[in-house]
Amino acid sequence: MQFKLGLIINPVAGLGGSVALKGSDGDDTAEQALALGAEPKANLRTRQALELLVPYAEELKIYTVNGDMGEHCAKELGFETQLVFTTGVKTSPQDTEAAAKAMLAQGVDMILFAGGDGTARNICAVVADNVPVLGVPAGCKIHSGVYAITPKAAGRVVEMLVKGELVTLADANVMDIDEAAFRQGTVKAKRYGEMQVPSELRYVQSVKNGGKETDELVLADLAAYVISEMDEDEQYIMGSGSTVAAIMEELGLDNTLLGVDLIKDHALIGQDMTAAQLYDSAGICPTKLVITLIGGQGHIFGRGNQQLSPALIRKVGRENIIIVATKTKLQALNGRPLIADTGDQSLDNELRGYIRVITGYNDYVMYAVGHPDLN
Repeated sequence: MQFKLGLIINPVAGLGGSVALKGSDGDDTAEQALALGAEPKANLRTRQALELLVPYAEELKIYTVNGDMGEHCAKELGFETQLVFTTGVKTSPQDTEAAAKAMLAQGVDMILFAGGDGTARNICAVVADNVPVLGVPAGCKIHSGVYAITPKAAGRVVEMLVKGELVTLADANVMDIDEAAFRQGTVKAKRYGEMQVPSELRYVQSVKNGGKETDELVLADLAAYVISEMDEDEQYIMGSGSTVAAIMEELGLDNTLLGVDLIKDHALIGQDMTAAQLYDSAGICPTKLVITLIGGQGHIFGRGNQQLSPALIRKVGRENIIIVATKTKLQALNGRPLIADTGDQSLDNELRGYIRVITGYNDYVMYAVGHPDLN
């Protein structure tokens, strides 16, 4: 008996990330992102998940939507497909909901979808806990617990199901934030419901730990050490997150908490920069990249910092990446590795291995990046 897999791709998911729009929600955001040079990535990331299922093509059938909402990706890989819904050239959240409803009517065994928290909300509004789901992370905002930690991890989970392995299901929260407030630097997260997901903890992410670091003394020591090590002849790309924000605060500089800034000689020279601006700036003088990880998940690239493009990361070089985090934040990962999910598989492989993480004043640990089953 074939495994009936529903497939929904939000083709504009994540478009706003690389051009500093902080998301893709809104009627005109996708067009604005494309005008700024953003490139669609959702189909590419879905392909990374589905490629792992090619050996099982005869054992599954994909129920999907025409064009870039699933049909093209599935057919290019040789899967048997059946269209359950047809959309126009410009897709909408209503198309996602209609597609999910059509898949329920077809009795699919599971829905695999690619997008961000907005896409998860749309599917939750229709599916709830009627059928298991799993998200391929492709959006700017991934606060929900219904997503795999990487596209390949999503493929691994579906592979287990197709092979008939026993996979426990669990309820996971669907979260989303107000993008208008997000673009102004304020995170207002809200729970919109629950959906059932395969609870393979190696592959499915935890709900993001929100809030600022509470141990101010540790952050102050960490910030002071990073500043003491800064070279006046080098420039520093300052990533998003509260730990990096503590360094900017120690410097007395305005900080884009949810964006990426550029400093040199303890002065701000670029604020809330796009991927293209950062790439161009990295060629002016020696450049280092200061980033932290997302609490509870461990992502260092690919969540909330799509401005840090694969091209930029390669230009800066692994040896010039400075990761900062408190030991408390690392301990919360319970031994799970840091995750580099840049969208470029070869770069993710290059970033694997142990890397130095600054955890205080002249204090650091070596911590693993990547996992052989996930990247």
